Amino acid sequence: MIVSSLSNALSRKEPARPGRASTAEATFGSDAAGLICGYLFAPTATPIGAEAAAAWLKADLAADDGTPAPDSFLWLHFNLADKAAERWLAEHTDLAEAFFDTLRGGLHSTRVERVEQTLLAVVNDLQFDFAFEPSDTATLWICLNRRLVVTGRRKPLRSVDQLRVSVRDGEPVRSSADLLAQLLRHQVDVLGDLARQMTNRVDEVEDRLLSGRLEHKRARLGAMRRLLVRLQRLLLPEPAALFRLLQHPPPWMTETDVQDLRDATEEFSVVLRDMVALQERVKLLQEEVAAQVNEQTGRSLFVLTVVTVLALPINIIAGLLGMNVGGIPLAEHAHGFLIIVGIVITFMFVAGWWAFRKKNDD
Repeated sequence: MIVSSLSNALSRKEPARPGRASTAEATFGSDAAGLICGYLFAPTATPIGAEAAAAWLKADLAADDGTPAPDSFLWLHFNLADKAAERWLAEHTDLAEAFFDTLRGGLHSTRVERVEQTLLAVVNDLQFDFAFEPSDTATLWICLNRRLVVTGRRKPLRSVDQLRVSVRDGEPVRSSADLLAQLLRHQVDVLGDLARQMTNRVDEVEDRLLSGRLEHKRARLGAMRRLLVRLQRLLLPEPAALFRLLQHPPPWMTETDVQDLRDATEEFSVVLRDMVALQERVKLLQEEVAAQVNEQTGRSLFVLTVVTVLALPINIIAGLLGMNVGGIPLAEHAHGFLIIVGIVITFMFVAGWWAFRKKNDD
């Protein structure tokens, strides 16, 4: 029977094979089907492999006496960098064709839409080895219905990995929609932690700015602002898309599921507003740093101008007296040199007084 075969598949452990470690390494931690992890919620979470998941999906599609319990559902998380993952999904699931079109199209813009009884979502998240670079973001593709949740990524991501760890540690999940809500909450936690770290960095830059030390702050502020702008461009459409979806949810989604998703979306919006405020703060600091740099540049130009003005009488008089023509005044005078020096000093004093008087007026 299907039930017994499914139980055997869940309990059976695949024996070790030669070269198995090298295969896992080549597929970045996923199995031969590209599956990173799988859990069967019936109602508690039980780890499941690709073979057992295929048997469960076959029983679910057959809709006979071996059909799993109505309150059970399956979560499969794939490494889409492995080409076997898409082939396995096409062979063993009846996911909407729009999901495969999205995967093949490589679209990274945030979107959440409903296709008949299925939800499709393309969300962006921080990579697992995030290093505060604008390029350290990647895409997570999601497809879910009442009985199946499929997530896939090409690069390791933080939020979905935190979700995997929480499910592994026994976090209760009520339904497939509740799993999506928990993913959003983990995304909120990741972004909130990022916002706190960036706030600390901005505080440090601000303290250095107030103490008059300008070294390297412009580059640091520019990098943080670029990161915040990229994150806002990628993440801001997500709450709006979810709110639009929740206005007309699928029939299988309960009122509790809708409320959980709405609460998670509101928390997500709050974090995004904090990031927008942080970006405005970085922008103001950049303007303050630019004003200080312009002030220092103005002071340097003023000093250069004063030196040029003070040296101008010397250059003019030296040029006139050095023409070696007849009629040079005081050429035969016993104190001619001292007289010329006095005239030069007088002109320099007048020019310096005029220059510093203009500075004091400013």
